[in-house]
Amino acid sequence: MDICCDAVIILGERYHKLALEKAEAETNPVRKAEILQIAKNLEVVPAHAPQTYWQAIQLYWFTHLAVTTELNPWDAFSPGRMDQHLIKYYEADTEAGILDDEKALELLECLWVKFYNQPAPVKVGITLKESATYTDFANINTGGVTPTGENGVNAVSYLILDCMDDMKLVQPNSNVTISKKTPQRFLRRACEISRKGWGQPAFYNTEAQIMELINAGKTLEDARRGGSSGCVETGAWGSEAYILTGYMNIPKIFQITLFNGYDQVSGKQLGLKLGYAKDFKTYEELWDAFKKQLEYFVNIKIYGNNIIERIYAEFMPAPLLSVVTNDCISNAKDYNAGGARYNTNYIQGVGIGTVTDCLTSVKYNVFDEKNFTMDELIEAMEHNFEGYDYIYSLVTEKTPKYGNDDDYADDVMKQIFDLYHDTIAGRPNMKGGKYGIDMLPTTCHVYFGDVILATPNGRKAHKPVSEGISPEKAADVNGPTAVIKSCAKMDHLATSGTLLNQKFTPDVVAGEEGLAHMADLVRSYFAMDGHHIQFNIIDRATLIEAQKNPEEYKDLIVRVAGYSDFFRNLDKPLQDEIINRTEQSFN
Repeated sequence: MDICCDAVIILGERYHKLALEKAEAETNPVRKAEILQIAKNLEVVPAHAPQTYWQAIQLYWFTHLAVTTELNPWDAFSPGRMDQHLIKYYEADTEAGILDDEKALELLECLWVKFYNQPAPVKVGITLKESATYTDFANINTGGVTPTGENGVNAVSYLILDCMDDMKLVQPNSNVTISKKTPQRFLRRACEISRKGWGQPAFYNTEAQIMELINAGKTLEDARRGGSSGCVETGAWGSEAYILTGYMNIPKIFQITLFNGYDQVSGKQLGLKLGYAKDFKTYEELWDAFKKQLEYFVNIKIYGNNIIERIYAEFMPAPLLSVVTNDCISNAKDYNAGGARYNTNYIQGVGIGTVTDCLTSVKYNVFDEKNFTMDELIEAMEHNFEGYDYIYSLVTEKTPKYGNDDDYADDVMKQIFDLYHDTIAGRPNMKGGKYGIDMLPTTCHVYFGDVILATPNGRKAHKPVSEGISPEKAADVNGPTAVIKSCAKMDHLATSGTLLNQKFTPDVVAGEEGLAHMADLVRSYFAMDGHHIQFNIIDRATLIEAQKNPEEYKDLIVRVAGYSDFFRNLDKPLQDEIINRTEQSFN
């Protein structure tokens, strides 16, 4: 740790020397003064605590650069509540007359450029399919509450919103954290930026984040200091090693259940032999088989995780990250070996909208209404519903669907969620901590769908499964308020994060009325303990045109999952998935 700290200080000294050399050679007096100020800042940071707003931002960047250089990860290392950290420097500097809002905003924008110019490491193979992006998932939280529970929105918060609006960069992954104490002006300003259609900011529920952390064993103060990083995952920043360990393809496990543990895509017996779908005489028998298969695959996943954790603890120390994580020093343990105050692992559940509609379809059509037999449904699925129009129309149009505030389907969702949560949450990891769950996909919902044939809800073979906790494409037909009411029936506070995407055409959120509807939707969802919501404000026709003529839409940015990306950089299956998301309306 001592060596790593020295290394960062030496790096700062090298930059200081370089700044003096550049200042000596500079002939433009304005630029020369800027470089001399940079050199002066580097006499203070990173060796010492910052004294000014500019120095604080410089220290932020040195820390980020040093940690990511040490790990070279796809790491989601985030600055936390930057507005609350910077406000004391901002106020002191403005009072001293050495800083105004124009300069304060310019410095933030320079930091945004630095984040944007640092992509994630190259990805290949399955990793590329699971996350087809090079954003580094540094997630800046703005707003929320202070460590003492007061409104956390301040002057720097609004500057950060202006920075997001000016820069329109896919990285950093900027969000706003909305508390019951958050001023309406701040929420409306965030909605104004979001409705411009480039996917940021995302919206997070402060009270939900705090309760999630408290439920996971954190202190109230640590919970209030925490927030979200990466896509949507919540952690106690600076005090917790919260590790995302991979994704669970829940719809795939259900399909394997229908075929006696056999996977039709790989041609292998992957699961337990518990019987074929036609063997189950009741829905309860089918549910019991699904439960056993899920437990079986979770056990395999955690067994593999344990091996990986031991490798990290023994061979992959992170001494610099340990310096900036509370209790690693006092515990005399590395970050990767259980040194942090809290040590949590998460397994991300994917496709709950799809698997809910699958189980609902079987329960409703085969066992309750007896519209057709299980054999007939399986036969239709094996033929990708081609030539089985009657069954296809029943499962797609005449069956209850998650996302419509329909208790029949939503009760199935709750049962699946509870099963997934109870199978994983609370299990011990190798660092003395416990497992929890997130409900997020990054982009692996596309890949996960590609390895699944047709499913009982009418989803065709190899099509993406639902993303986050969003409903299946085109299944949510009762408007956005029905969507959030369905989603709120999930116990968000038992997770470390859930991801909800909503899509509107620009005219729906236009004007003062549209802005008010957007802000009210956020408030309403958060009043029901929803964790997160984000928006794509774009129409289907524009996306189709951009897909056909990518060179004419080089600057088109869309919200993918817990991040934004350039539409033209996405592969076609992911583009199609975004195009086919339901366009909601408040009418």
